[in-house]
Amino acid sequence: MTTVLIADDQALVRVGLRTILENEPDLSVVAEAGDGVEAIEVTRRHNPDVVLMDVRMPRIDGIEATRQIVRSGVASRVLILTTFDLDSYVYEALKAGASGFVLKDMPRDQLVHAVRVVAEDETLLAPAVTRRLIGRFLEHPGVGDHVVVDPRLKRLSDRETQVLRLVAQGLSNTEIADQLVVSPTTVKSHVASLLHKLEVRDRVQAVVLAFQSGLVSQ
Repeated sequence: MTTVLIADDQALVRVGLRTILENEPDLSVVAEAGDGVEAIEVTRRHNPDVVLMDVRMPRIDGIEATRQIVRSGVASRVLILTTFDLDSYVYEALKAGASGFVLKDMPRDQLVHAVRVVAEDETLLAPAVTRRLIGRFLEHPGVGDHVVVDPRLKRLSDRETQVLRLVAQGLSNTEIADQLVVSPTTVKSHVASLLHKLEVRDRVQAVVLAFQSGLVSQ
């Protein structure tokens, strides 16, 4: 069972999200939060698999709440609720440690799929959207002005580097396995190893590092 916390300052939005998620037999909404401070407190208390985090909330916004949740060391993955009009917020969410993004107006089946994907850390969410956001993030002054190769990339084996490039394309473990002609279990092992060597918590952060270092391009 995948546990979810919904953080949004609008009660009607929370009700709608809860209704959608709890109609799925493998998803359970364990708590709700109406602002960023409450989101942090409730996440620490319940340690949900996924936190659906709105960006604009009272007291502490979703970006700072994400940052504090990630720094606290809990295993929860933060899935940011956003729109295309909020790209500027998404750049900060990436740096704060968000594991993915979903659009508020996306179809319910895509939302459910996104929650499952983030819980399993299987692949990037909506590859085209996530890659676009990362690319825009790197274009910001002070971020994409010059490429600085992160020394941690040198820790990767040739195969792990190859897997990271494929992860950046939004491929799942199964798709990577098919392309490399290995088992999904082997790919999962490579991904776990490269995340450990890069000292990042999930695939999104690994891909950001790869973009920043010029290992992959938009």
